[in-house]
Amino acid sequence: MSRLIESPELAAFPHADAVEAAREAIENARNAMGDGEPPAEEQILERAVAIATRLRTPGFNRAINCSGAILNTGLGRARLCREAVNAIQRVAESHSTLEVDLDTGTRGDRQRPLRRLLTRLTGAEDALVVNNNAAAVLLVVNTFALGKKALLSRGQSVEIGGSFRMPDVVRQAGATLVDVGCTNRTRVSDYDGAADDETALIIRCHPSNFALTGFVEEPSVTELAECASRLGAVLLDDVGSGCLVETGALGLPHEPTLQESLRGGAHIITASGDKLLGGPQAGIILGRRDLVRQVARNPMARALRIDKLTAAGLEATLRLYVEGREREIPTIRYLARSVEEVEHLALDLAARLKSAGVTAVTERSTAEPGGGALPGTTLPSARVGFPDKEPEALAQRLRLGEPPVIGYIQNDTLWLDMRTVDEEELDLLATAVSSARAIP
Repeated sequence: MSRLIESPELAAFPHADAVEAAREAIENARNAMGDGEPPAEEQILERAVAIATRLRTPGFNRAINCSGAILNTGLGRARLCREAVNAIQRVAESHSTLEVDLDTGTRGDRQRPLRRLLTRLTGAEDALVVNNNAAAVLLVVNTFALGKKALLSRGQSVEIGGSFRMPDVVRQAGATLVDVGCTNRTRVSDYDGAADDETALIIRCHPSNFALTGFVEEPSVTELAECASRLGAVLLDDVGSGCLVETGALGLPHEPTLQESLRGGAHIITASGDKLLGGPQAGIILGRRDLVRQVARNPMARALRIDKLTAAGLEATLRLYVEGREREIPTIRYLARSVEEVEHLALDLAARLKSAGVTAVTERSTAEPGGGALPGTTLPSARVGFPDKEPEALAQRLRLGEPPVIGYIQNDTLWLDMRTVDEEELDLLATAVSSARAIP
């Protein structure tokens, strides 16, 4: 231990990191030797230096997304617009006006700026923002159906990433879940037949990460709103992806928007802020003023509230929608990109690599929205590939570089999809690939 820690290689690291790295390297060597000869001290030192380097690497780092998924959950979903980044930096590096009424000097409301923008954009009477959409659903169900029954179509009893299951959330919120209809066909009459005096909530959940086709039927928002009102229940429409734009105008299939749900008569709506909306992680709650205010008074609302960084980032993102500048939001920009623009980026990267002595191939491909949005939709894209005898090793070297580059392997080739790469990232990307290819 002492020789390792005092070696010039480890002495360059903070003492605490050097000690932990030496201890872990020695333990690894013990476990690896079994009944054989122990590794040479030089090998243990090399391993310790690698561990110490890893300890000094931030766990949350920037990355270049070449995975072929615009909203890659592992990579943090939506890439924030420049305005949101600047807004977050402003409130992070100084005190902020999070909850101060500048007119009166008294305690203010952190929701006020977001409420103003969301109601203006969607036509909702009121709005509330919490830390993610799962929290939004949990809070709404707990507010209106605690100790009572909630009706949910079997075809909408969804599971999303991280084993988030709608039935589990409903039960955890304190409601009794009542399954309605069949997986592929549910009618209004099924809701009427399943309801009783204990029914307090009807849940409509947009299946944003899969699609049912063929012999299928689901009531419209309007039909369910009328049914809920007739039963004296509240209709919760979980729109999920948080879409605020007509995706058909981007050359994509139609995705339900928050505005449509409200126009259809939904009493209260929940959605994500970091999917198709393109903002930071947040759960958006919209709807009738009396209902939203009931949700806001729920004691759980404080436990699930957003912090100043999320509030600032979301406000800046929503302002771009209000100003008609949504194409400046990376998620919308990447969805709207022409395949010719993406192909130009691929050819540009290949040319930069060729000048650095790295051979690459380019071809047309397909990407996907990802993140549980626009299920089954593919977008024409372009990719740069590197045939390799050990593509997994090359992919790992790129992941461990600075910045990490995330691609995918297909047919013994490491591919970098270019739909989510910006022009200013090409130099970084070319350097990262050149460095990774140079390592034997």
